[in-house]
Amino acid sequence: MIPARANGGSIRMKRNKITVIGAGNVGGTTAQRLAEKELGDVVLLDVYPDVAKGKALDLAESGPVYGYDGQIIGTDRYEEIRDSDIVIITSGLPRKPGMSRDELLSTNAGVVKSVTAQAVKSAPNAILIVVSNPLDAMTYVAYKVSRFPKQRVIGMAGALDSARFRAFIAMELSVSVENIQTLVLGGHGDTMVPLVRYTTVAGVPVADLMPKDRLEAIIQKTRDGGADIVKLLKTGSAYYAPSAAVTEMVEAIVRDKKKILPCAALCQGEYGFHDLFLGVPVKVGGGGVEEILEIKLAPEEMAGLKKSAEAVSELCRAVDKMI
Repeated sequence: MIPARANGGSIRMKRNKITVIGAGNVGGTTAQRLAEKELGDVVLLDVYPDVAKGKALDLAESGPVYGYDGQIIGTDRYEEIRDSDIVIITSGLPRKPGMSRDELLSTNAGVVKSVTAQAVKSAPNAILIVVSNPLDAMTYVAYKVSRFPKQRVIGMAGALDSARFRAFIAMELSVSVENIQTLVLGGHGDTMVPLVRYTTVAGVPVADLMPKDRLEAIIQKTRDGGADIVKLLKTGSAYYAPSAAVTEMVEAIVRDKKKILPCAALCQGEYGFHDLFLGVPVKVGGGGVEEILEIKLAPEEMAGLKKSAEAVSELCRAVDKMI
């Protein structure tokens, strides 16, 4: 919270203002989690204003039950997001059964380009968090269009992928998810790189606790996590876990936690990559991307990260022609 002085001279606290663009399942659920954690006032913006207003009203009416305060606004007007501290972009088409993230490229690039251009006019000092797929390429679009410093553009990728990896390990071993620490790097897609060497269960290397074939199956399940949910839902994509992951990122920024999270950040020499958004370990705090941590990777891990980077780079070259 930011201290401000009221007319009478007393000190009051100015709430952070957080905008969520896109009031679909991901956006609506993200707004819910932000409100419940009291991370700030929330603006839910969508091209369908009645949807945004309806969800905002429903969330406001939940406040007395859950005990959260703060203003929740639904709108289609970018003027309402003025001076937002954080802008979360969830807009775009969801994946459909059989559709890869890459197939979303053309349509969602146009959507993210448009909403970013409008958002930065009203919130020129905000930190942008991109959730739209294909994630790494859409983060690149937001960066190019906004012309923000690299510290203020970040993609929600590895935080979600790592959560899925942790969940599957916990299910396999029948242990608490709180016991598990891991990192998943690379692009948010089929080429993501779960780091087994850095995965532990209460400090014990996960490779010591299960057979190699089971661990490999869990790694593949993590890569397929989003697609499996799309197949089951049939008319949409995941939203509970993505909204939880982006809320973790917002909390790290709002509370200046300096939390190490795998996120899509602009690499400019780190890990040997240049001008590329890729999932890497990031210190997330009040300034957004405060530091990219370069951890030592084994040759096979580095090879996997390079393969993932090549896939992301190909998408970024394609969107360059669209923006």
